Amino acid sequence: MIINNAILHILDFNSDICVFSQKELDLSNNEICAYITKHIEHIQSDDARKQGAFINGSLFRECLQNYISSNATFIDFTNIIANKLYDQVSVSDKRDSIDFMVVDFTNENISHIALLLLTNKVAYTHQVINDAGNIHNEIIKHHAILPSTAQKVDSYAIIRCDDLSINFSDKKRMIDGKDIFILPELLLQSTSTISSKEAIKLVNQITTRIAEEHGQNTTVALSKAKNFLVENAEISSSFSPAELGREVFADSETMQDEFERRISESELPPDIRIEKSFAIRTGRNHKIKTDTGIEITFPVEYFENRQYIEFVNNPDGTISIELKNIGKIINR
Repeated sequence: MIINNAILHILDFNSDICVFSQKELDLSNNEICAYITKHIEHIQSDDARKQGAFINGSLFRECLQNYISSNATFIDFTNIIANKLYDQVSVSDKRDSIDFMVVDFTNENISHIALLLLTNKVAYTHQVINDAGNIHNEIIKHHAILPSTAQKVDSYAIIRCDDLSINFSDKKRMIDGKDIFILPELLLQSTSTISSKEAIKLVNQITTRIAEEHGQNTTVALSKAKNFLVENAEISSSFSPAELGREVFADSETMQDEFERRISESELPPDIRIEKSFAIRTGRNHKIKTDTGIEITFPVEYFENRQYIEFVNNPDGTISIELKNIGKIINR
């Protein structure tokens, strides 16, 4: 990844001082470059990010295309959108103080524009005071601490410059009594789709509910769902919730139909994009906890292999779990 340009605009609503920078950040400074790079890397691998596309008439898209076609400088482009963001945040019911960072970067030979809303944190620091030659130290509260590289940025957007596709994450802000996502709805003026993380969570909830209602083992159903995601990730960058339901409930057309009905009611799209690494990480293992307090984590591919693990429904309604062919037990 190469950072080409970066700039920081200050929207300080605590002191009502907003500073729109007329100069880019110094990328020859290793600390600044490392700070930007770390945050870009984090948001690019964020499983909770959503996808979107510009709607017709998007003013942001028009400004971006002017910049891409060299009809506007990076500074001019970012000042326009920073002013627009200021206008939107200033009318929200709760005005967070934000440092707005815009980054032009190249990844795998594709140009991107990243927008990061760095909400200021309150923290304490020291201050050395020279009082008439007497030096003493005080503790002061600082209201404009930026998120560290280990902290997640709540609100951001990444736009590919070749196809103008959008990935974003945002938190709702109250404007005129309504909860609104400022980035996609007001600044970018784009559509929004469910994130991979949210989609899998919803699919798992529906799977569990249907299994419970039909007297099936929910652990069995969820393990099959996770195994489907892992196997599907090897051949596709998206998955079909309907296909997952047919695989999980292959023995019951009634449960398959019920699954598809609930998927339709939840308004999940027919195909959901999912990163291979996220699908494998999410579906590799399954963890269960019994009402007796025992926790077990096992690879999902072991589930249908009774040489390793077997779930037995007892006549009294309880469940027994048998672990087999164990050569060694390691205490952790």
